[in-house]
Amino acid sequence: MYRNRVRRTLWFFDKIMLSVLWWELILPKVGFRKLSAKGRSKRILGYATAFRKLAVQMGGVMIKMGQFLSSRLDVLPREITTELSGLQDEVQPENVEDIRKVIESEYGVPLEQHFVDFDPQPIAAASIGQVHMAHLCQSSTGGDPCPAVVVKVQRPDIDKIVEVDLASLRTVGKWVSRIKTVRKRANVPALLEEFGSSLLEEIDYLHEGKNAEQFAANFTGRTEICVPQVIWSHTTKRVLVLEDVRGIKITDYAAIDAAGIDRKEVAERLLGTYLQQVFEDGFFHADPHPGNMFVQLAPTAENPKAWQLTFVDFGMTGTLPAQTKVGLREILFAVGTKDAGRLVRAFQMMNFLLPGTDLDLMERMSVRMFQDMWGKSTDELVQMKMHREEMEQFVQEFGDLLYEMPFQIPENLILFGRMVSILSGMCTGLYADFNVWQYLAPYAQKLIEAESGGTFQTILKEAGSIFQTLISLPKKTEHFIDRIEQGKLEVKLPEMREHFRRLERSQRKMANAVVFAAFLLSGVQLYLSHQIWWAVGFGAAAFIALLVFIFGR
Repeated sequence: MYRNRVRRTLWFFDKIMLSVLWWELILPKVGFRKLSAKGRSKRILGYATAFRKLAVQMGGVMIKMGQFLSSRLDVLPREITTELSGLQDEVQPENVEDIRKVIESEYGVPLEQHFVDFDPQPIAAASIGQVHMAHLCQSSTGGDPCPAVVVKVQRPDIDKIVEVDLASLRTVGKWVSRIKTVRKRANVPALLEEFGSSLLEEIDYLHEGKNAEQFAANFTGRTEICVPQVIWSHTTKRVLVLEDVRGIKITDYAAIDAAGIDRKEVAERLLGTYLQQVFEDGFFHADPHPGNMFVQLAPTAENPKAWQLTFVDFGMTGTLPAQTKVGLREILFAVGTKDAGRLVRAFQMMNFLLPGTDLDLMERMSVRMFQDMWGKSTDELVQMKMHREEMEQFVQEFGDLLYEMPFQIPENLILFGRMVSILSGMCTGLYADFNVWQYLAPYAQKLIEAESGGTFQTILKEAGSIFQTLISLPKKTEHFIDRIEQGKLEVKLPEMREHFRRLERSQRKMANAVVFAAFLLSGVQLYLSHQIWWAVGFGAAAFIALLVFIFGR
């Protein structure tokens, strides 16, 4: 079975890579760029559809990989991320008898000795395991008689399947990393290692239980946030038992409205919890998909309309090192204060920009984006239109930057990138006019004041920064004049430099093409003259020239 999984995986990606090589590298190099571009969107969608079918059939890691790919908006085309976004809903549950065997293997006793009843129909099925409702035996808890619990059970042999599939994907990652355009955008082997480490943690339910307890501790005293209690007496590496805290699914908008809960408040609370998780705790729930979040009424004497936001499933969490938190805070401060220069510097600090990115152009584009988009709700951004003249001017000024798309999410932040992508969609789904800007700016100000000791200290800090700039200005001016007098002043024109680079590349390709044609025609003439060995030699030279033409820089 495992050999067949390896064979299917490698054969699938081998076919995809050969197709990409032909359509995206060879054809454009030999003059068929328009033909390649014409059907690109359809081909990409075909790749994604084929992978989705493979993932559904194979399950396991392939489902997880599909979910991961669906969140990589920074690397992958929209056709792929959209096609794979609903992959989780297609996971088929395991046979209940096989699930029973896993539980009894972990406990060493019949299932009935721990559960009064065990619902054979799962309430959720995922790639790694599935969840069943049950009631504990009274003797097992010593507390409430037969409390309701949810039992999360791993699929049979999932640890072996994970090991085999990860080995196959590492092989594929080495293939893909040989493609220059892919290698420029992302370190694929490193991404796969990060993905694998996260997955190995996810198949350890003892680790997940500890994550749930840490998350609950971070929100101690926040009665509006609910985290299920872990029943450690019944939890093992492959079986996790939690108290039942389910409520209304966070995407069941009709039920939320019927319960009298304001969906805008739900979106605000959801964003607020993640701001705390990322910028204060440095520990976040990395899988905020709809099946892992609920809302439920929790009235109190002080507030009869009170409700709770509930988090479940802590198999996938992220931890942010201190330096990473500093970088993310810099991005938050820059966005909150509309400081384009600070934003670009923060991107550099976080390694969000590819090497060689034009930083001045990036800063100018950031200024333009702040002018056009800052303060608008998601719905307003979707409806925002740009006149033709403005669009042409925008493309003329930032075309090279848009074409290169110099953004990347470092491999140690893939969970963070995935979380941001999903969270954005959830908040917008809850409230179409959700305006993230009105929450980011005050939150950034709160953090700035907390770090610098208050508003007065913040003013002093900024004044000191301005004073340092004024002091250094005469020295910089003197240096500038000296360079003019010495004839060493350089004026950088990124557009002109790029133009010459493209012209030089075109000339090099033309020379290669001429050499290829010369060898090919000479070989044909020699063949027609029955000079077979000379013809073979010139043919081989023509083939080498063709390879240089196709793959040369």
